[in-house]
Amino acid sequence: MKTMRYLEVGQMDDLGRLDTPLHRLDARIKMVTVAVFIIAVMSFPRYEVSGLMPLFVFPFALIGVGKIPLGCIYKKVLPALPFALFVGLFNPLIDRDPMLTLGPLALSGGWLSFASILLRFTLTVSAALTLVACTGIHRLCAGLEQLGVPSLFAVQILFLYRYLFVIGDESIRMFRSVQIRSTGSKKLSLRVYCALIGHLLIRSIDRAQRIYRAMVSRGFDGQIRLLHRTQPGWRDAIFLLGWIAFFISVRHRNPARIVGCWLTGEGL
Repeated sequence: MKTMRYLEVGQMDDLGRLDTPLHRLDARIKMVTVAVFIIAVMSFPRYEVSGLMPLFVFPFALIGVGKIPLGCIYKKVLPALPFALFVGLFNPLIDRDPMLTLGPLALSGGWLSFASILLRFTLTVSAALTLVACTGIHRLCAGLEQLGVPSLFAVQILFLYRYLFVIGDESIRMFRSVQIRSTGSKKLSLRVYCALIGHLLIRSIDRAQRIYRAMVSRGFDGQIRLLHRTQPGWRDAIFLLGWIAFFISVRHRNPARIVGCWLTGEGL
């Protein structure tokens, strides 16, 4: 469907149905591993840059083993990048004390913290998107429920993701019909946009009620069900413990700094 390709919502579901060793792991184990990874990333000092670089091994390893197209992940990272840029935009103006010298160039603490924010954003968002792509939203929400997250919250996340493209389809059809009916005017007024948003809200509520009634008539009782429930095994334990050991080692021993000292002949 053209609208779904435009929103690229269905692509993540297609990737979640692949059959790879990563996809066959228990969803709860993958979620706990990604959560520990995010905690490790956020635990670094504010000026740390080189120490974060080795952590790119984790998302790239998941992308490679899970046979996930790299462009699919980073096409979804880029639209959210302006938020990270806005968070660290004023750091170079506020923190001007020089902290690093690269030849004739002196970098202030503001630039280092700005680069650190961008690296943390890229690492955490790419890991979260890879988790969805290698698990599937249905198994992901079922795993959240098994981990003790309230069932209502897990179901709401599932519905929000599942029917996001429905709202997008409605909005695209509405704007397209307005453009067809417009008499040569290229720009729509604010009044027209407000009216379109109001109509979209009404249509979304009406569509949600119809979908809910259809689901209840087919036996929906608020629980997420899977055809095949997985149980953690020895492969899951190796995956979890191995990556946690890697995160701890990177956090306490900076591999990039060790390699740099070895190449320059300086003492560690």
